[in-house]
Amino acid sequence: MKKILWCLLLAPFFCAAQSYSLKPLNEHAKTSLRGLSVVSDRVAWVSGSNGAVGKTTDGGITWKWVKPKGYEKIDFRDIEAFDDQQAVIVGIASPAYILKTVDGGETWTENYKNVDSAIFLDGLSFWDKSKGIIFGDPINDKLQLLKTVDAGKSWQNISTNVQASLAKGEASFAASGTTIKTLPGGKTWIATGGKVSNIYFSADYGESWQVFKCPILQGAESTGPFSIDFFNTKTGIAVGGDYLKDKENSNNVLLTKDGGKTWQKPATPVLGFRSGVTYINAKTLIATGTSGTDISTDGGQHWKHISDKSFNAVQKAKRGKAVLLAGNNGVIYQLDTVN
Repeated sequence: MKKILWCLLLAPFFCAAQSYSLKPLNEHAKTSLRGLSVVSDRVAWVSGSNGAVGKTTDGGITWKWVKPKGYEKIDFRDIEAFDDQQAVIVGIASPAYILKTVDGGETWTENYKNVDSAIFLDGLSFWDKSKGIIFGDPINDKLQLLKTVDAGKSWQNISTNVQASLAKGEASFAASGTTIKTLPGGKTWIATGGKVSNIYFSADYGESWQVFKCPILQGAESTGPFSIDFFNTKTGIAVGGDYLKDKENSNNVLLTKDGGKTWQKPATPVLGFRSGVTYINAKTLIATGTSGTDISTDGGQHWKHISDKSFNAVQKAKRGKAVLLAGNNGVIYQLDTVN
């Protein structure tokens, strides 16, 4: 009876019927994977260092690897795929590139190049198949923003739309391409960290912006939010910490119920530094980083550690149930659920 009461009243999370494990899909490639775009249960793309782009069309059983010609040394930190043929990739540092393929990765078109020594692009996200946004570290204290309305064929600089100047030492992280989140209708959230952490929010496709404080661990160049996700316009999560101390979990996960205006700590935090987080459904979330992976089944309030294996990014399929994780040395795993 005591055990039953404990499960019902004190810790329903840990008495849940489901159990979770991680299944390897790929473990050998000379690339550090940080870009991840899971289109469906069968189609997914990854991108990373040494110009590497990988794609599966059979649910991860096999992977095809390519290196866009002429960009073999570029670090492609983020990728957005629309299907098995179309994808956009971002090379982050000077010269920064945005490339697109419409033939499954066989050929790539350069649609943007920036040779400014200060350019550093952190992530991209799309509101729909045509409209998308990329953001980067500040230049002259201004957040860098690029916008497309033609599915990545061209990009317009809209950095002047952000009126606020970033604080000294405030920037962002390109650890997983997920310090930016978009939802249909023009909703956009961008997280910054380092010396100061903020959430930049736009409700109108990046035309105007508000700034909210993010009280996650901050104050050093290695601290702040490294990934955000929003289940809807109100409910969201931020994870991060200090990547130089990846086993510490002091104030490295926060939840919001008002669209990022205010943030609260969960009852039980993730185990360490986390650079990727995603909603699987309204109640179930997964967070990952170099010190392991955690699962929550109660909206992020309590977390259970399921693996010590190192990853950089995690994402759920846009159209499907598959959840993939990617990391260094070409590592790609899938989350398995057992009822």
